[in-house]
Amino acid sequence: MKIKEVIVVEGRDDTARIRQAVEADTIETNGSAIDEDVLERIAIAQQKRGVIIFTDPDFPGDRIRHIVSEYVPGCKHAFLPKELARARRDKGVGVEHAGIEDIKQALQGVYELTDEEEGTIEKEELIAYGLIGGPKAGQRREKLGAALRIGKTNGKQLLKRLNMFQISKEQLKETMNQIVQEEKDEK
Repeated sequence: MKIKEVIVVEGRDDTARIRQAVEADTIETNGSAIDEDVLERIAIAQQKRGVIIFTDPDFPGDRIRHIVSEYVPGCKHAFLPKELARARRDKGVGVEHAGIEDIKQALQGVYELTDEEEGTIEKEELIAYGLIGGPKAGQRREKLGAALRIGKTNGKQLLKRLNMFQISKEQLKETMNQIVQEEKDEK
């Protein structure tokens, strides 16, 4: 599988792992030490070929994703659920620890941000699905983020991401029905 866009990753181990999964060029941010020169290279790559931001599913990865998105609008986003990016014996989380097939799947399911502020999903729907304020809200948000491949979020971020990535009410409903069914089956 060949990726047209340039993939933004945190470090050389991520680059090595991605190249095992797909044929692609990367730009490494050197972790949270991302500087103006790297951001400029990402901006040029976005103009020429497009960019996919593929950072680790943790706080520093989210921070880098936010910095790059702010500086270079129009980037696409690929997400890996945390459980698919864990190192053996729980020694860290990162793209470099993910399986080849998981990386391919994440890159096939990229999302593009839209400029639209108003989305179709509203906070009340998230409350009704038990994604905000309920006893299982955190677990449900994590399962939803993994199923939709939009990453782990808190309640406020979830509403923003669902609308930003244009997740439809129907897609949300179907996914939540699956999650609720899985919860029933676990009992």
